[in-house]
Amino acid sequence: GAEPYRDQVIDGEATVVRRLREAGAVLLAKLAMVELAGGMGYDEADASFTGPGLTPWNTDFWSGGSSSGPGSAVAAGLVGFAIGSETSGSILTPSAFCGVSGLRPTYGRVSRAGAMALCWTLDKLGPMCRTADDCGLVLAAIAGADGADPTTVAREFRWRTPPGLGGRKLRLAVPRGCTEKVQPAVRDAFEASLGLLQEYATIERDVAWPDFPWGPATATIVNAEGAAAFLPLIESGGVDRLRSAADRVGGYAGLMTLAVDYIQALRVRAPMQRALNEFFRRY
Repeated sequence: GAEPYRDQVIDGEATVVRRLREAGAVLLAKLAMVELAGGMGYDEADASFTGPGLTPWNTDFWSGGSSSGPGSAVAAGLVGFAIGSETSGSILTPSAFCGVSGLRPTYGRVSRAGAMALCWTLDKLGPMCRTADDCGLVLAAIAGADGADPTTVAREFRWRTPPGLGGRKLRLAVPRGCTEKVQPAVRDAFEASLGLLQEYATIERDVAWPDFPWGPATATIVNAEGAAAFLPLIESGGVDRLRSAADRVGGYAGLMTLAVDYIQALRVRAPMQRALNEFFRRY
């Protein structure tokens, strides 16, 4: 979605595209997204030379980013599924805004070979589908080790539609404060959904999310690695051609990230991951 790359043509083929084709999928379209995957700090929905992605449920509203097109196309039924990219919320946000199922794979589960990098230690590719079951089917086709991406893990992923729960109820955790800043209509719909789910699940409200500097740590890593990934664009002044005013200056701010701050942000990831693992074991 970035104007400086409008005419760029890639010679190679992404591993996920090849694996999907081998599994019988047909490539129908290449969908729009926010410029540079939002790595420079965009704060406008139309931060793309294609304009804003619109949710098909109400075209007065944004479909979310940075994988805006996949969210819109899947929700509208234009494609059976799509592949999104995520560094920090770029699959989950448009999935939430468009009402589709988005799966953010564990880092290293899916090869990123052939995809433009924003943040080497956080980037992921994953499916955006109409159902969670479809996400499992697509992930099974694209997951696995790849010699072209040394960060991938050699763990096979198989998906079979799970059997019934044998009379057991699911456990769902509702994080504390998760509806404080949402629109009233969205809050009402969320509460209504929880009411329906009570028949099938034990719902725990006001669950405390592990207390870590999630936002600052992630932002520091993305700023440093994003500036490195797009260094030629920044140094050449090509960022002046980006649509978002924030993106035109965000790269220069990223260049100012101190090495000690970047390393400290990387160091805090291990205890953060342990806290997440413990959280998800409980729920």
